[in-house]
Amino acid sequence: MQRLRVRFSRGQGLKFISHLDLMRLWQRALHRAGIALAYSEGYTPHPRISLAAPLALGVTSAAELMDVYCTKWVSPHVFSSVVGKALPPGIEILQVNNVALPLPSLQAQVRYADYRVQVSTQMETPAVEETISNLLSLEHLPWQHQRDTGPRKYDLRPLIDDLSLLGCQDGCCTIDMRLRCSSQGSGRPEQVIAALGFIGHPAAIHRTRLLLETS
Repeated sequence: MQRLRVRFSRGQGLKFISHLDLMRLWQRALHRAGIALAYSEGYTPHPRISLAAPLALGVTSAAELMDVYCTKWVSPHVFSSVVGKALPPGIEILQVNNVALPLPSLQAQVRYADYRVQVSTQMETPAVEETISNLLSLEHLPWQHQRDTGPRKYDLRPLIDDLSLLGCQDGCCTIDMRLRCSSQGSGRPEQVIAALGFIGHPAAIHRTRLLLETS
């Protein structure tokens, strides 16, 4: 048994496909590439493929992580080459490494996610910087998120590790965010943008990094 960790990008062309469709896409590509996938046990075996943190619809990324379990050893270089040729435009393998089998699941290791967010605004740079500073100075930030089952109330502040303004130009500001992403809760860039007082949905959200417990 071999465990490979794959880092890949997800571009504009695939930013609106669901998590389930993305998993099916990977399964087809791995089968076409001839990778000997390991399968789970039970009545409905499925390939042992797991993503670190499913990406929200409309978000691009250069930092997606996936663990693939194989029954036959394959070098990371060969895996990257043969699987890369079987992938559709919009997904690119950036790195492949061997990972020790006994390590915790990939999902259990994720702690934070870094995002680069663009938002339209007429605010000047000093005003945006002050707004960010004011939010970071808060101890608590009561928030409400509407779900199908009804509203969910919680404290948004612990889910925000850091915010920084990269710059503002032509009515658009770019903000870097480090948000918690774990079983104890995950921050969402669009909620942070709303908490900062910006109106409307971000013009673009790009995930730049996933930080694991072992990082």
